[in-house]
Amino acid sequence: MQPVAPTRRSTELWMLAFAAALVTGALTLVSINQKQELTIQILWYGLAFMAAFAITHVAVRKWAPYADPLILPCVALLHGFGLVMIYRIDLAKAEQALARAREYTAAAPKQVLWTAISLVLFLAVLYIVKNHRVLAKYGYTAGLVGLFALALPALLPSSLSEVNGAKVWLKLGIFSIQPGEFAKILLMVFFASFLVSKRDLFMVAGRRFLGLELPRARDLGPILVAWGVAIGVLVFEKDLGTSLLIFGIVLAMLYVATERAAWVIIGLTLFIGGALVAFSLFTHVQQRVANWLTPMDQAVYERGGGSYQIAQGLFGLGTGGMAGTGLGAGRPDIVPEANTDFITAAIGEELGFIGLAALLMVYMILALRGMRSAVAVRDSFGKLLGGGLSFAIIMQLFVVVGGVTALIPMTGITTPFLSYGGSSLLANYILIALLLRISDAARRPQTGSRPRPVQQAPIAEASTVMVERPS
Repeated sequence: MQPVAPTRRSTELWMLAFAAALVTGALTLVSINQKQELTIQILWYGLAFMAAFAITHVAVRKWAPYADPLILPCVALLHGFGLVMIYRIDLAKAEQALARAREYTAAAPKQVLWTAISLVLFLAVLYIVKNHRVLAKYGYTAGLVGLFALALPALLPSSLSEVNGAKVWLKLGIFSIQPGEFAKILLMVFFASFLVSKRDLFMVAGRRFLGLELPRARDLGPILVAWGVAIGVLVFEKDLGTSLLIFGIVLAMLYVATERAAWVIIGLTLFIGGALVAFSLFTHVQQRVANWLTPMDQAVYERGGGSYQIAQGLFGLGTGGMAGTGLGAGRPDIVPEANTDFITAAIGEELGFIGLAALLMVYMILALRGMRSAVAVRDSFGKLLGGGLSFAIIMQLFVVVGGVTALIPMTGITTPFLSYGGSSLLANYILIALLLRISDAARRPQTGSRPRPVQQAPIAEASTVMVERPS
């Protein structure tokens, strides 16, 4: 009788309790520094947060018992700190609005509502998708729907799709959503399905150049299509973040499928070349680059759509230093869009380099556990999809933090689980549900009976085989 493999669900529960305690402690510090008081409500908020993720824990225990025990606690910790920072920024914005005799609508209650909807969607995906391999059957459908969702904002008039210069929204009255957040997951399902079915096409080697086996020219079609989509998003939707994210995921999945660096080099060359052409033709691309290269230049700093936001974010990070000013003791309200695009700058100001680095390490653990599950799963589709989902977390984090710290041009996408925004939260919880499903398949013991060993005939009873001597 085979020993039963441990599910490690108790470990997950204790880690969730630890995450809830940290989030409650952070909320306590904000209340002390901002309101100068402590109330019993803080304890109720912490218990409500723990109860919400306890429900998800029970669902994972029932529907994905062998899933990785660290993925959900990492998500809970990041999401909890995001809610605390959004609430903290609300307090500062409300005080600022009161001083100017204006009204301010708090974002934290809306984010709590999006949290509840996201957790319900997470449970629905975990329940419906009982086997990730089923998604491979709908690969091309997912690809078509994903491309349509990605292109839809560019086809609509600016009044229905443009916010802050980027045409990435779908606005229907009081309701608005970013289709591109969901398109990236659909496109990852398509890429994984396509690469599994056409893997031999990408493995055929062409000519050698500088030690690299280059693919044949007729095999470059798929990567050229992905490049065209990425450049189209950059030019027509003015969204560098989504463009860079989607093309980066394609290159990563191509490398995982083929283990050939030539595809990555060709892809990066195409993207850089396309970006340079876009820079020479379109003024909005030139403005983004100017904001990146010279954020402290007075002319760039003061003009509309200039580098004021980037400069204030850098000032905030500099103010925080190594240890930070303390939760609730900084001035993140000075930075425009501090609860969305620049929430990492607010965290860096109040928690310092040490606190921001700690949160980035949590992201690293989350992605590494996802990668580990992708490596361990037994089917090729699961390996590619799990690798793509895990890489998407790191790629999105690099694009966001790189833009805030002026390492790369500002992109405008949100930090997963930390930033305010419903579309990003919904899409990322779908991503985590799929990652847990793949992880469950990877760690689940095989239930089939072991094949019996083939009985070898005794030497005395073995038949004689005539072997012809090679000439």
